[in-house]
Amino acid sequence: MKHFLDIHKTDAADLRAMINSARAMKIARNDRPKGEPDDVQPLAGRMVALIFEKPSTRTRVSFDVGVRQMGGQTMVLSGKEMQLGHGETIADTARVLSRYVDLIMIRTYEEATLLEMAEHATVPVINGLTNRTHPCQIMADVMTYEEHRGPIAGRQVVWAGDGNNVCASFLHAAGQFGFDFTFTGPETLEPEDKFVGFARGKGSRVVMERDPLRAVQGADLVVTDTWVSMHDPESAKERRHNQLSPYQVNDALMAHAKPDALFMHCLPAHRNDEVTSAVMDGPHSVVFDEAENRLHAQKAVMRWCLGV
Repeated sequence: MKHFLDIHKTDAADLRAMINSARAMKIARNDRPKGEPDDVQPLAGRMVALIFEKPSTRTRVSFDVGVRQMGGQTMVLSGKEMQLGHGETIADTARVLSRYVDLIMIRTYEEATLLEMAEHATVPVINGLTNRTHPCQIMADVMTYEEHRGPIAGRQVVWAGDGNNVCASFLHAAGQFGFDFTFTGPETLEPEDKFVGFARGKGSRVVMERDPLRAVQGADLVVTDTWVSMHDPESAKERRHNQLSPYQVNDALMAHAKPDALFMHCLPAHRNDEVTSAVMDGPHSVVFDEAENRLHAQKAVMRWCLGV
């Protein structure tokens, strides 16, 4: 059973094969009229369940479109439509869904929900996001960097802001793809030691730097994410803004990175909070290529899970 639960739980050679597959599928799609299905239909006759406890735009659309392009069908389920972990155990839901579908993608809150789903499902399970990690996003980010600048191995990636779930998966990727990583943000919002330890254990240089201008010196890629979650209370939002405002990605910060440094954000962005519009729409930004590549990277992940 090939689940895609986290980047550090997937063999590095398989991760590289998925990136290569994603790029090949993207190139092939660019050679045909928009709206036509892929020439190869590896998911023909397959049904994929897309479960969303957390709301979503990019994850929902990219997975749905990706399945359809590859000839499959989707069943989109929200937490409100299911008894996931409430009227029925997660284990029982996993067992039942496995009788109906060929693949399960789940976007949820607690990592424990994902892990219990994978433990009891008899079909592959994909992590569409949890509060701890977001591996599909980082597969798209690695793909995007390499499209623009070549191999990411040996490069310097700088994360500015909150050491959240996306940051965690970037640290996993640092270890698996061989790049160095600098975190710049408040000490109280640093990524967990467990994530840092994985990257360092794989030989990546990981630095915690409180000064953002010093952090981005020599950066090949600067990344940030929203400062607040849609579910955070107002008091938490104000506190986070106060903590994180020194780490806004703006033109002054990008001027200290390499001249050809890229900027990424997984979106949705709160413009002029964590990043200015000048950077979002400027020459360093590849955020919309990054968003598109969710589609191609996730198609590769699904094919890997199913072995097709």
